[in-house]
Amino acid sequence: MAAPPPTPGLARPRADAVPADPGHGDRDQALHAMAEALAGPGLVVVTGPPGCGRTRLLERLAQASKRPVHAGGGLAMLSGAPALALERATRARMPADDLPLLAEAVYSRTRGGLLVIDDLQWCDAATLAVLPVLAERLPVAAALRIPNRLNETALARLLADATVVPVPDLTEAEAARLVAEAAPALPPTRAAALTVRAGGNPLALTALAKRAANLETPGDDLDLETPGDPAAAAAAAIADLPRAGRTALAALGLLGRPAHPSLLGEGAAVLRDAGLAVPDGAHLRAASPWMAEVAAGILDHDARLSMHERLADATVGVESARHAHAAGLADRALATALEAAQAAGPQARAEALLLAADLDPSHAVAAARAALAAGRTRAALAVLDRAPDDPETALARAWALLALGEPGQARAALEHAPEGPEADQLRLLTAPPSEKDALVGLLREAHPDLTHPGLAAALAGDDPDALAFAEALARDAGEATTAFWCAWSRVIALADAARLVEAEAVAHEAADRAGAAGAYSWQTRFLAAAAWCLVLSGTGLDNVIAAAQSLADHALPAVADTLIDASIALAEADTGALGAARARLARLKDAPAALEGLVAWLEHETAWLDGQPGPEAPESQPGLVGGLAHITGRWIAYDTGTEPVAAEQTPWPVPVASTLSAWDKAAPGPFAQAATAWDGLAAREQVRCLLALAAHAGDAAAAVAALEAAERIADEHGLIVLAGRARRGLRKHDVRRDRRSARGGGGLTDRESEVLRHVASGHPSRRIAEILGITAETVETHIRSGMRKLGAKTRTEAAVLLTAAEGGAA
Repeated sequence: MAAPPPTPGLARPRADAVPADPGHGDRDQALHAMAEALAGPGLVVVTGPPGCGRTRLLERLAQASKRPVHAGGGLAMLSGAPALALERATRARMPADDLPLLAEAVYSRTRGGLLVIDDLQWCDAATLAVLPVLAERLPVAAALRIPNRLNETALARLLADATVVPVPDLTEAEAARLVAEAAPALPPTRAAALTVRAGGNPLALTALAKRAANLETPGDDLDLETPGDPAAAAAAAIADLPRAGRTALAALGLLGRPAHPSLLGEGAAVLRDAGLAVPDGAHLRAASPWMAEVAAGILDHDARLSMHERLADATVGVESARHAHAAGLADRALATALEAAQAAGPQARAEALLLAADLDPSHAVAAARAALAAGRTRAALAVLDRAPDDPETALARAWALLALGEPGQARAALEHAPEGPEADQLRLLTAPPSEKDALVGLLREAHPDLTHPGLAAALAGDDPDALAFAEALARDAGEATTAFWCAWSRVIALADAARLVEAEAVAHEAADRAGAAGAYSWQTRFLAAAAWCLVLSGTGLDNVIAAAQSLADHALPAVADTLIDASIALAEADTGALGAARARLARLKDAPAALEGLVAWLEHETAWLDGQPGPEAPESQPGLVGGLAHITGRWIAYDTGTEPVAAEQTPWPVPVASTLSAWDKAAPGPFAQAATAWDGLAAREQVRCLLALAAHAGDAAAAVAALEAAERIADEHGLIVLAGRARRGLRKHDVRRDRRSARGGGGLTDRESEVLRHVASGHPSRRIAEILGITAETVETHIRSGMRKLGAKTRTEAAVLLTAAEGGAA
């Protein structure tokens, strides 16, 4: 989905807002530049060498923020864990394999707040890729160590639109203040010498100052005359620690995460006193992960192996297996990884089996399947490259390629797959449309007893009951993805049968299950489908617009994105915002192929509602939307006096078939029957049938009765345009309605008018609140007041009335 336009008044500051020479600007200036750059959505990346104080600047920014702060960061030992930094910030599982949905999942938990991500150098590719996307709608502050080993292309993409703030060198005043805080009694001359030795590194300076303050007498063990770079200064500071402190800090460096003080032993207190570790709940974390890295890096080879072995003893699961692997204990690492995989959740199981596959390629297929279950398609393909070239590998590779959207390659991989229901399921899923019907017949004969959940789901077709059975079977078997596909197919099948109320209920139930499982991609699909069903039924259009606009403000996959925009466009058109609806439809030119027919019908329907019918409605497909396209075509032909295109002999949903039959007969009785068929299913189509009944009625009394019924139903459901058509018909029969005029704005205040103009532009309440600098509750208050003054039943009607009044005044 295209990024929303920048919010007025919150433009990103110019690049020259950052001090031109960061080395000579103080940190307060850098902090001011960061805060200014994040007055609205944007990305600020604080950069600098190890230990320079990047984290401290982020902490100060967070403390000064008036927004809620969501803070996370990368961990050295878990740098390959997908979206770990974002999960730490949001305290929720993240769909790391789907970038748009990852952005949606993070934004839904951080909107209105400040996202802070420390230690980008240890973040995975998904985190680096999603931050610029999030920064289009959210203030994001991050810290990046220079130098680092990140991919150059990914790093360039991250920094392309970021405001980069290099951490300034410590000024003399800042260094003096640090030393004074750490060692108030230290003489100024010694404080200056320590600053030189620390090489401008704040943490090294703090550690050296505390150590110097604890010396009973200054001695040669502190070489205050030799300046050094930050790494040398850090190593010197670490060397000054007691052995227990050095060991504990090295352990934190190898762990790459906080640790309980009991694991660190006597060194925990040493690190706390030296300011090299700080509390993190019941644990301790390194105040500077880099200092911990340095401590681990200066261990000799044998000491490093020994410490990894000790950490393997002290930890459990995948973490223990990693340390055993690093200690050179391959057999132990393999056994531990396999044991960890038995009782782990999807992500941890994938991690464990991928490690096992590194140690023994015979586990590659199991690792690939676990990675696919965790949504890590690329990892699955990578590990399969090390797998034996056998039939089971072919099956796993076919699934991975299908998940990547490469059905042709997946079909080719199946040439070497073993015969069986899973391979048949994949053959059906990857078959070209022209071959599917024949293949379905063959597979039903080959598998009369459908006990395989995946094959049962693939063969269920568009039968809602069969799909419900297959979905339950898949859930019982623990096959979540198959269950979601069944639910999605069931929603589509119910909607195509014009069972919109059932389809909406099934979609909401499935969305709840997807949300509970953390499957945000599926969740948004189902929510979009539910919104579409509600709009087609003409139910609660004003609420649908508000809810759909909120969802449309997120990053969504293509299908959900198109359905949401289509829902808003039809709701806007029905409630009178025809200009906004047509502008929205203009942005749907690249809709997924499966939804091209839906978008084409919407374009013709909106044009007809706007009194500007185009040519005959496009060639339709079977199902509800295909039938609606033919119904719209009949209205266009009727209004323009042209011949309609005859509908093919397709098994249309009953209400569609009834309506098309009524048009063929052009008699009032069939239109009355068609209106009854739509009753309780789709108010807008019921109204259209009543309008057609009035147009074909044999006497004025019957026409007026039909028009009054159409007007009443349209008014009840907020179908402003169709209600207007009914009133125009009534005026032809000299039946007039006393409608309150909106001229003069109905006594609206300037703020109410301003809010309603934003409503007319398609903005949801939350976006209007951001633009105007008021709360969303205040926006709602102004909208309700404006609706009352204008005599409007919906916010959209109020906006349309105001626009008409202002146009007339002009």
